[in-house]
Amino acid sequence: MDPVRNPFAPGAGQRPPELAGRDRELAAFDVVLERVARGRPERSLVLTGLRGVGKTVLLGELRSMAVKRGWGAGKIEARPDAELRRPLSAALHRAIRDLAVRHRDPERVESVLAVLKAFALRANPDGAKLRERWQPGIDVPAAQGRADSGDIEIDLVELFTDVAELAQDVGTGVALLIDEMQDVQPDDISALCAACHELSQSGAPLVVVGAGLPHLPALLSASKSYSERLFRYVLIGQLDREDADRAVLAPVAREGAEISPHALDALFDASSGYPYFVQAYAKAAWDAAPADPITREDVAMAAPEAETELAVGFFGSRYERATPAEREYLRAMADLTEGRDEAVGTTDVAVYLGKKPSSLSPARDNLIKKGLVYSAERGRIAFTVPHFGRFLLGREE
Repeated sequence: MDPVRNPFAPGAGQRPPELAGRDRELAAFDVVLERVARGRPERSLVLTGLRGVGKTVLLGELRSMAVKRGWGAGKIEARPDAELRRPLSAALHRAIRDLAVRHRDPERVESVLAVLKAFALRANPDGAKLRERWQPGIDVPAAQGRADSGDIEIDLVELFTDVAELAQDVGTGVALLIDEMQDVQPDDISALCAACHELSQSGAPLVVVGAGLPHLPALLSASKSYSERLFRYVLIGQLDREDADRAVLAPVAREGAEISPHALDALFDASSGYPYFVQAYAKAAWDAAPADPITREDVAMAAPEAETELAVGFFGSRYERATPAEREYLRAMADLTEGRDEAVGTTDVAVYLGKKPSSLSPARDNLIKKGLVYSAERGRIAFTVPHFGRFLLGREE
């Protein structure tokens, strides 16, 4: 098949595999937008799941939905070594610009931008020299006495309130989308929960949509006991067989080509329904197929190419971030699960390695911070990346 026409190449599909089977989530968010814009109470949204299930792509689609409805929308990706104030300022600046297009009072918009600038400037450390101070690129003087206390919880409530009221002026709302939400620092997570709680009490039209790894709900609950009432948690998992097939059939049909039922069987067996893997194996099968239709044999021939690409770009890039001690821990997990996507007891890992559990805590904690494993439940640990154990067992040391 012509590789130039490959509908599974990144950016080629009108609707990538990561969005196949997500109609329920898209419809639910549409209801959220409508309810919030009408001043009715609605919880913010948190998407959780393993890597490779399409959370980031879905988050981007939700942002597009909000923008099409005239909402202000800003998206950030949290990082474990960065405070939230600076990226949050940039995201809300984008949202305010979206709203400004519809707002009839430029002075009102500028007053909110002034509050945002005051909030943003607090990202600079006290005593920083002028040439070292970060400037947020907002062309109005900073407000005084609003969202500039330095206490992130107080400042965030005041900023969210002002931005939400600006959206209310034009009959819409604001959506703040946060990817890798599990990496938001504890103080910032607490402040986000407090701000969402405050706004939910007043019915202000601002929603937070977070996406993160499976342990994100536990982090939010540990931060604020009432967080379970603030967010609606949606688990994003593997595609079922029907949706996985649709994710392949639709792009193939758009190119006027066909794929055999047996080839679909082989693709599902190889990918286990994980969207990222569906795309990787389907892309390789398209390139390997000499003619239409794509067959089971084409999938089999293409599998090593797909697996090599995954080993380098999906698995390998993450494995390289681990230290030797952390790799030993990962390999023990893989051995104990025999490569299956299952959780394993932390005590079992210690016994397997012949070490005390306390001596392994630093390696385990660092792997959690690096996003390679997560605490599935108390005393148990699992890979954040599907098929990672299988990758480790097949890797030559």
